[in-house]
Amino acid sequence: MTTLVVVATPGTGAVYSIATGLSRGARPSIVAAFGCTLGGVPHMVAAITGLAAILNASAVAFQTIKWVGVAYLLFLAWQTPRDTSAVQVQEDTAPIASWRIIHTAVLINLLNPKLTIFFFAFLPQFVPAGEINGTWHMVWLSLVFMAVTFVVFAAYGIFATAMRNQVITRPKVMAWLRRTFAATCVLFAGRLAVESR
Repeated sequence: MTTLVVVATPGTGAVYSIATGLSRGARPSIVAAFGCTLGGVPHMVAAITGLAAILNASAVAFQTIKWVGVAYLLFLAWQTPRDTSAVQVQEDTAPIASWRIIHTAVLINLLNPKLTIFFFAFLPQFVPAGEINGTWHMVWLSLVFMAVTFVVFAAYGIFATAMRNQVITRPKVMAWLRRTFAATCVLFAGRLAVESR
């Protein structure tokens, strides 16, 4: 239940899945959800191998990842209002390659040090101390978390797709949505910038 609450709370991955559903449709939004889910794999590996402990102990490592994440979110905020091609509904609009959607989605979650800390500090609490198969237990919990992430983000994207015709054919609404997504990225960047640990 806690995982569901954490995942369902809108973050950069959810916003990206929604934006993709609105601008490109159901299939690309599911691809975006899949990419956001893949972005959790490095965090899982870091938590299981102990890299998260290094990140937590090293101020330099944490600050480096944090500021790279801030820079990427600000880049997305700058790019979103200018990406008018992403909101066209003509049949001849060139579809974006799935690998590009996945690439962006993975980076969104990969450059989020708080996700690593979540995997390091939260999930291990559900692994009994001294358990022989603790590593596999952690892998299982991580996979459950990522599965919930995929289902929730895909649902967000599909819902956005269902609302697509209600908003995408109105240029003023789409311009407002692009500005909202950009502002959201700036907000997340600002929140990440003030994080200490």
